[in-house]
Formats: sequence, structure tokens, C-alpha cells
Amino acid sequence: MTQEELDALMNGDMDFDETVEETIPSAAVESAQEEDEAKEEVPYHETDPDTYRVSAMNSWPPPPPTDDNKMVHQLDDVTKESEEKATEIFDLIEGISNDLGDGEKHVKTLNAVLKSNIELFETLSVKFPHVEAFKTQLTKNKEASKESDQILEILQNGGDTIMNVMDIMQYQDIHRQKIERVINVMRALSTYMNHLFAGKIDDSKRVASAVHLPGDTGTEDVVSSDDIEALLASFGQK
Repeated sequence: MTQEELDALMNGDMDFDETVEETIPSAAVESAQEEDEAKEEVPYHETDPDTYRVSAMNSWPPPPPTDDNKMVHQLDDVTKESEEKATEIFDLIEGISNDLGDGEKHVKTLNAVLKSNIELFETLSVKFPHVEAFKTQLTKNKEASKESDQILEILQNGGDTIMNVMDIMQYQDIHRQKIERVINVMRALSTYMNHLFAGKIDDSKRVASAVHLPGDTGTEDVVSSDDIEALLASFGQK
């Protein structure tokens, strides 16, 4: 109902029953049209938390404040899970490093035995040059000693690689600290904004905003539902 229609109704120039019949359907139609227009303006209106998907191509509507979309909540989960997985990886790497160390000890023990065998078969080959078995065993032990040295080198290289991996994994802790810094900055900004917009009056006790203020456009002729209810109440008292 416009201001002109309200004035005409108060002056008796317009029938109240006809006005109510015309106003209510019109208001319903206008409301439906406004809803359709609002839906057309929004790139997509998928606000169901179960179906909503964050997209960099759309800025509206904002994501629902679920645990999956709370930024600090997600970052806290990232730092917690990252630290837990890093601990598991370090434990596995430490186990591999210990196995490699044990392997080196066993190979060194084996090398000592092979070296002793080589010295023995060299002595026997000199004293008994006609016994081919001593020469054969001497050759086999020398070959086994070379292969053992290669295995030892592989194990040592593996240990060095494990140490490099552990050094690289240290960056994971640096990344966690960087994320925690971002979290602290975000929380500090949130606290600052809460203090900045804090008021002395409880929001439930605040006066409702006016429908129209001087300078507003498109609301000059709008009559609020409270005005209509007050008008109807005044007619009922007469």
C-alpha cells in the first residue's frame, strides 16, 4: 500500500475492503517477484551445508559456517594432523636407520671372517701349491669380500640418505609454525574486530532499523506491515 492509498483510505475516498483485497494479492505477487529477482542475481543459491562447495569463481553466497568451512578450525586440524603424521614418519625413518646400522655391523663382522679366511687360504696355497682346493677357496673368499664391501657401501649410503630425509622433514615443523602464525594473526584480527564493533547496549534491546530514511531511494511510498496492522487495529476500535 502506497502513502497516497493510505491517505485516501483515511479521508474516506477509498473503500477499505477493496483496498485490502487489492493490496494483499499485490504484495504477495511483489514478494514472489522480488524472490525470483534475488535468485537470478545470485550466481548460485546452493546453501545446503551437505551440498555446498567452495569455488574461487563465485563469491556469493558465502559458505555456511560449518566445521568444514571454519578457517581457523581447518588450519588447527591441518597443524594437528601434520604433526601427528610427521611423528609417525620420523618413527618409521628411525626404525629404518636402526636396521641399516645393524646391517653395517653384521657386514663388518662378515668382512672380518672373510679377511681371516683369505689370510688362511693364502698361507695354505703357498705351502701346498699343488692343492687346487686352497686356491679355489682363496678366490671365492676374495670375491665374497668384494661383494661384502659393496653391500657395506650400499648400507652406508642408505644411512646417509635417511639422515638427509630427516633434515628435509625438519621443514615440516617450520611449515607448521608458519600456519600457527597465520592462525594467531587471524585470531588477533577477530578479537580486534569484536572489540572494535562492541557496543554498550544488548542487541536484543536495540530499536529496529527504520524502513525509510531521508536520502533513501525506492522506499518513499512503502508502508510497513506494522503501519498496516496499526491501521487495522484503529478501525476495529471504532
